Amino acid sequence: MFFKRLREDIKAIMERDPAATGPLQVFFLYPGLKAVRSHRKAHWLYNHGFHFLARYLSERCKRKTGIEIHPAAKIGKGLFIDHGVGVVIGETTVIGDNCTIYQGVTLGGTGKDKGKRHPTIGSNVTIGSGAKVLGPFTVGDNSKIAANAVVLSEVPPNSTCVGVPGRIVKIDNKKVKPICDLDHVHIPDPISMELCKIIQRLEKLEKKEESE
Repeated sequence: MFFKRLREDIKAIMERDPAATGPLQVFFLYPGLKAVRSHRKAHWLYNHGFHFLARYLSERCKRKTGIEIHPAAKIGKGLFIDHGVGVVIGETTVIGDNCTIYQGVTLGGTGKDKGKRHPTIGSNVTIGSGAKVLGPFTVGDNSKIAANAVVLSEVPPNSTCVGVPGRIVKIDNKKVKPICDLDHVHIPDPISMELCKIIQRLEKLEKKEESE
């Protein structure tokens, strides 16, 4: 099983990274693959009750690669962590198949949840460099998180999410009309509130003109 997953991980990198010149280069020189490979061992140990050894492997890999993956996190096949420095994947994170994660990404929590604290990432998801996905919600299959976005709520499948806080701008390659959603982890944004008021006034004026 381990070697099958290793082949799948190498194949995924070869398909998605134009700089990869061959499987041996990927196996020996790619820190993202080293981190995923180490995690699969640590995850097995963790699931079989060897928590100390699992954390030891995890910490050792973090020192070598700059990529921190908690051994309890669940990762599907074909994960490609490109470059990788600064990537943090929390304990209750779940990642589907064939995902791509760039450097500086955090899949973490907000500090307010217990139990399931970290996100569930669907299959074929791409998360751009510096993005933060924080909380126990789902990012749907085939979605894209833009670089440096801060995502605090659920992302539907086949979506593109950008900005701080993250907002959906495309679903199924179709642009999404902006909506006034002020409840970003229950922190009101005064600028967003004023923009919403302006949008509401404009909509009323448009309706008034159409009725006249």
